[in-house]
Amino acid sequence: MTGQPAQPGPGAPEPHSASAGPGPLPAHAVLALGSNLGDRAATLRAAVALLDDRLGVLAVSPVYETVPVGGPPQDDYLNAVLLTRPAPVRALLAAAREAEQAAERVRTIRWGPRTLDVDVIACGDVTSDDPEIIVPHPRAHLRAFVCVPWLDVDPDATIPEHGRVADLVAGLAAAGETAGLRRAGAATDLGVAPGLG
Repeated sequence: MTGQPAQPGPGAPEPHSASAGPGPLPAHAVLALGSNLGDRAATLRAAVALLDDRLGVLAVSPVYETVPVGGPPQDDYLNAVLLTRPAPVRALLAAAREAEQAAERVRTIRWGPRTLDVDVIACGDVTSDDPEIIVPHPRAHLRAFVCVPWLDVDPDATIPEHGRVADLVAGLAAAGETAGLRRAGAATDLGVAPGLG
């Protein structure tokens, strides 16, 4: 994927340059997107546009096609990870739910097929034990479909209490957990630059 990062939504703070020199990336939130019903790529693109308007998208990972984990038999997912400008965790959750509602997400079967799933994964070192939104996401470190695209978009990423995402991906690969992931084709391009570095 090529191009420039998406422009921030209305009211978003001025960007901190990611190329100002060596060191960690500026603070950002991490959201994971997945879809396995309908036009999956179009659904992800619409979600990116909405989340950019609400939060300001900094970068989007490449899209992966992934075998479902858990739940009933269902079609494969398209998954991606977004980096957005930081926001209070409740604001991140509200934006995630708005995107799901816009995609007509219906919650009937746990881990069942869905038009769109948006999970708040992390926001820097922020932690939350609010039952409505636990941050960092309590299962993110176990999910190759989160960690692999996240590593693509932020090679220095870490998950509080779990360490470097690069190390987590290496462990998942050694355990065979990445076998169900494959990079999707150019037709799934979400139209945003694939990283901050």
